[in-house]
Amino acid sequence: MSLIKFNNRNRLLPFWDNEGLKSLLGSDAFFNNDLFDEDNSMPAMNVTEHDKDFEIEFAAPGFSKKDFEVTMDDNVLRVCGKKENEVDEEEHGYKRREFNYNYFERSLKLPKSVATDQDVKAKYKDGILKLHLLKRENANESLKKVIEVN
Repeated sequence: MSLIKFNNRNRLLPFWDNEGLKSLLGSDAFFNNDLFDEDNSMPAMNVTEHDKDFEIEFAAPGFSKKDFEVTMDDNVLRVCGKKENEVDEEEHGYKRREFNYNYFERSLKLPKSVATDQDVKAKYKDGILKLHLLKRENANESLKKVIEVN
C-alpha cells in the first residue's frame, strides 16, 4: 500500500483553479502553469516502501534541524519547514536590510499498515530530511473480512 498525499494548503482565492482564474481575468499571456503551479514551493519528495518500514525523503536544502516540525495525528503525517533570515547592515551612512522567508507544509495520509504507536525516526543531513515509519507486525496480512449474508 502506498502513502496518499493529503492536500490541505490554503488557496489564495476561493475559486482558485488555473482555467477559472484565466477566464475571470480575461488574459492567459501572463498566467502560465509554472507561475500558478500548486507544488511550485513544495520540496521534492520520495516515498519508498520496504518490508518493515516506509522511508520518506524531502529535498529541503538551506534549512537546519530546528527549522522542521514533524507531527502525526489521526494517521496523517504533517511535515512543516520554516526558515527566516534577516540581515541589517549600516555602512557609510546607508542602511541595507534584507530578509528571506521559506515555508512549506506537506501532509500525507498514512496507510493502515503504518505502526502509528511506534516512534518515527527523523534525520536531516546534506539538505535531505529522511523519515522512517515502521510497519505493524502483521502489516502484510490481509485485512479482508467476510460478512455472512442472512
